Amino acid sequence: MGNPSDFGPRRAKESTLTEDKPEGLKDVVIRALKVYLFVLALVFLGTGFKPVVDTYLVRVPASALYWVNIASAVLDNATLTAAEITPAMSAYTIKCALAGLLIAGGMLIPGNIPNIICAGKLSIKSREWAAFGVPLGLIIMTGFFIVLILM
Repeated sequence: MGNPSDFGPRRAKESTLTEDKPEGLKDVVIRALKVYLFVLALVFLGTGFKPVVDTYLVRVPASALYWVNIASAVLDNATLTAAEITPAMSAYTIKCALAGLLIAGGMLIPGNIPNIICAGKLSIKSREWAAFGVPLGLIIMTGFFIVLILM
């Protein structure tokens, strides 16, 4: 396997990461509070959507849910997971839904928080990310879909 710098567009000047600025206790506590509030909001979101999900979404075929979750490429996959996963779903349906969310979440920068952080720290533009992430993501989604239907 090649060096990660072999992938994607070539840059005229090689850039390197610099060390992050040291953070104080106040910064860490504020970030932890923001993460806690975000998770709390996800719990509330999931609870709010529970009647709709339990009534309608549990009837959606697992394979359809897998492909519908390609929306997580542009939406945060944690939010979609909180809104659509319910204990009323079969284990197979949950696996399909989560697989679609996880794979599609890497296709574009907004798909998940690590993408946003990496793109920011490495100065990767959305177009650069998409040029590599979308084709690769579609190939992986297709391959994994075949595995899922054979299960």
